[in-house]
Amino acid sequence: MVVTAKQLRLQTSKVLKKVQQVGSLTVTLRGKPVARLSALNQEKGGRLLDDPAVGMWADRDDMKDVHAWLRKIRTPRYLR
Repeated sequence: MVVTAKQLRLQTSKVLKKVQQVGSLTVTLRGKPVARLSALNQEKGGRLLDDPAVGMWADRDDMKDVHAWLRKIRTPRYLR
């Protein structure tokens, strides 16, 4: 199925619902294809903790206290 960039902008929720039903859509700009939208596969029973990105900074010593680390990076440079 093909949708225009204007249709995507004005009717985003309808287009996304159609992507879920059909599987993939091609977005055109001035009649030329510029992008393809495809539905994500929803895996049931997947655990967040099994994702390789979870805990990727767990072994860093400077991030043991998250609140202190955030305060440090949010202070302006001239106050550090």
